[in-house]
Amino acid sequence: MAESQPFVSDIQEIRRRAREHLDEGALTENYEGDVTTTLKLLNDALATEIVCVLRYTSHYISAVGIHSEAVKDEFGEHAREEQDHALRLAERINQLGGKPNFNPEGLLGRSASQFVEGQNLVDMIRENLVAERIAVETYRDMIRYFADRDPTTRRLLEDILSKEEEHANDMHDLLVAHQGRPMLNN
Repeated sequence: MAESQPFVSDIQEIRRRAREHLDEGALTENYEGDVTTTLKLLNDALATEIVCVLRYTSHYISAVGIHSEAVKDEFGEHAREEQDHALRLAERINQLGGKPNFNPEGLLGRSASQFVEGQNLVDMIRENLVAERIAVETYRDMIRYFADRDPTTRRLLEDILSKEEEHANDMHDLLVAHQGRPMLNN
């Protein structure tokens, strides 16, 4: 069995480097990610969350029918949680010295998910489930990409992924309850 080396840091060197490049804030010399790529990925995720806020809010307002109240409540809760995700992503972009892109121009082009209104309550639920599945897959890919390169961003994305999986499960349960079967294509 190989003998492990003790953890040793040159604290004097760390202190010296900490005084350099103060304009970079939290971004230090030992950041292992590619900042440009990180900022693009996070801004794309931000666009996705904004589209999700808009879609859930639209569905919250538009949902009608005898069985719509519980679904509306779920849409409203998800809209608020997606907004929280957007704010957290924007804060991380800012920490890394970037500028969060809230510009509505080109929003759908930057977003992984789509804005689909749906013709009825079941369509709305289905479209939200599709969007959540897209979010789950893209966040998993991003988490794998960041791995050890940027553990702070990875943990943020893992936390958001956990909520997106919960949202997908909620939408699946609603779809089954309102459609009677767990099918996406019908």
